[in-house]
Amino acid sequence: DILESAKECRDFLEDEDGYTVKVFTETFKNIKEIDGIISENLSSGWTISRISKVALAVLRLAIYEIKFMDEIPAAVSIDEAVELCKTYTSTDDASFVNGVLGTVVRKEK
Repeated sequence: DILESAKECRDFLEDEDGYTVKVFTETFKNIKEIDGIISENLSSGWTISRISKVALAVLRLAIYEIKFMDEIPAAVSIDEAVELCKTYTSTDDASFVNGVLGTVVRKEK
């Protein structure tokens, strides 16, 4: 429903390569695994429920790219996630997202 509503409101979802739709649907399909990765990489005392909704969405997107899209370098996903947070949330969220994603990538190696 969210995707269909967004398609009605925004032309960008009609991108030629289907990236937006692919990432949206595949992130949603893998949400439990992605949220598990986020939870495993939070500092003690933190839970997903404490993360702002925008920062959580950005984390989910970046982790999907890192985990499932080999054609996108992890550093690019992290940089884009940090820039999204700087634009749509706060510097604190950007630093938090950077830290979580950095931990995820280090553990993956």
